[in-house]
Amino acid sequence: MILWTPPAGWVERTNVWRFMRRLGFDRLDEFLRFSRDQNERFWDEIVRETGIEWFTPYTKVLDTSEGVEWSRWFTGGKLNLAWNCLDRHVSDVPAILWEGEDGATREVSFRRLSEETGRLANGLRSLGLREGDRVAIVMPMVPEVVTILYACFKLGLIAVPIFAGFGPGAIATRLEDSGARVVFTADWLERRGRRLPLKEKLDLSLAGSAVEKVIVYRYRGGALAFSSPRDVWWDELAGAQSPECPSLPLDSESRALILYTSGTTGKPKGAVHTHAGALAQTAKEMWLGFDHQPGERFFWLSDIGWMMGPWAILGNHHFGGTVFLYDGAPDYPNAGRLWNLVERHRITTLGISPTAIRILMRQGGENARRHDLRSLRLLGSTGEPWDKASYLWYFENAGGGRCPILNISGGTEILGCFLMPMPIQPLKPCTLGGPAPGMAVDVFDERGRPVRGSTGYLVCTKPAPSMTRGIWRDPKRYLETYWTRWRGVWQHGDWASVDEDGYWFLHGRADESMNIAGRKVGPAEVENALTGHPAVSEAAVIGVPDDITGEAIVAFVVGKTGEPVTPEALAAHVAATLGPTFRIRAIVPVAELPKTQSGKVVRRLLRQKYLGETLGDLSTVENPEALA
Repeated sequence: MILWTPPAGWVERTNVWRFMRRLGFDRLDEFLRFSRDQNERFWDEIVRETGIEWFTPYTKVLDTSEGVEWSRWFTGGKLNLAWNCLDRHVSDVPAILWEGEDGATREVSFRRLSEETGRLANGLRSLGLREGDRVAIVMPMVPEVVTILYACFKLGLIAVPIFAGFGPGAIATRLEDSGARVVFTADWLERRGRRLPLKEKLDLSLAGSAVEKVIVYRYRGGALAFSSPRDVWWDELAGAQSPECPSLPLDSESRALILYTSGTTGKPKGAVHTHAGALAQTAKEMWLGFDHQPGERFFWLSDIGWMMGPWAILGNHHFGGTVFLYDGAPDYPNAGRLWNLVERHRITTLGISPTAIRILMRQGGENARRHDLRSLRLLGSTGEPWDKASYLWYFENAGGGRCPILNISGGTEILGCFLMPMPIQPLKPCTLGGPAPGMAVDVFDERGRPVRGSTGYLVCTKPAPSMTRGIWRDPKRYLETYWTRWRGVWQHGDWASVDEDGYWFLHGRADESMNIAGRKVGPAEVENALTGHPAVSEAAVIGVPDDITGEAIVAFVVGKTGEPVTPEALAAHVAATLGPTFRIRAIVPVAELPKTQSGKVVRRLLRQKYLGETLGDLSTVENPEALA
């Protein structure tokens, strides 16, 4: 069933159509095939098409001399994200429109953003930071997060955004792993009218880290515990500094970002992104997929700790576009808040997760329909698979049946999309269209053969500029996670399928990591939080279907003899450690966990047992009686 078809005159006005025609294509499938088969030429062309500026031109598009897993892009070139996204756009055009949950608003021009970025960069330089040092960001979604990003990029520092809603334990893990010397935070968060301590939570996360300075932004005000000389107010660091700070010419492979994502085993993985790779991917996607046009206002409901935060900022600012940032809940103080934001700020592109739509959907479509949403031209979504009812609700109530939903999927590891509809193609409900331009994506069966019409593994058979340059401090884990199942092929960890008409769909995770409200968390991280409670000896967790969040966490725990524990206490402990997003739905006390002879917990069987499904192969389980 085709849900949306481009109206008359739409196709010819899009960036992707003009780019296709310049390259000699008038059919989308032929253009996409070219972008995959001749990906070096494609990426060379897209760099010119999107106007990426270089201090020194690159001499080679792609270098795989160290293996495809360690590909290097645009070698010999020097550039800077801050130059492309900020310095060359200095004007009174709004770079940022912002609103807080309490209704406060701010508009920050590119000129003002440039001045504040220069002051902060000079302040960071005064701390003795050197190129390659890490700077963590544990902040609410305020304009200052953009200032921090660009100040880091100017100096060649590596920015490490961390979700401010995490608990102290999750923040501590990421601070320690990244080796951040400086961390930015704010005094308080605010959600649903309540002030929540942020600086205080961060203080609990610093033990064992390399953090030397905590820079505190005054957001909500009030008394705070301060540890001098470690803690410094933002104003004291940057206020008296010069607003002039040139962006350094950096090698194309210079590291710009470490973005954390969770895996099935061990600690969270730090995905490493470069100046050239991050810019090429985000600019391409904003230009071809989201059809960036002058004067548009782009709003993706996100925070800076999720990949979509930096992605939206960089992709739009590269073209001198305006991004809208919101720090608050989308349904507070009432279910019409999100739609009110779109109406008042004349948003042209709205991106959101299926979980957020399912929450708003339960509160009624009239909340959207009573607002004037005619400014919207495109809808976006990512984070998790859609169900048809929620997708149709979004299409009809947010877009009035006239806006295409650009449902995209990629990941933290590539700071962009493997799958992305083009705005010139008809769309079916819930589809992701197909492979994004320049991405050699396929669906493999168990033997590594392309499969159509049934579910298989989402893979990528050629490198792309924004693929992570390893896992921070753990190259072996990087190779094992993404490159070992099929030689020279990136395995992403999602189930996917392609239907008889060539439309692509996702079907959840193929590995054991869980997707809770669009946030991926590995079982090991939750299990470590559980066994951190003095009453728990062992733990295993699984993801199970949930009507609102897509997946919810169920835990199986083996208690210590004589230690009293209640499920409520354990759930509260995990929420305090990892953050309320990862609160456990159900806790099942067990005498033992089912394991293989090598001692590995068989989570697959736990999930099948819990859901009442037919159990799979038990031949490798040493103690199958545990499943009873």
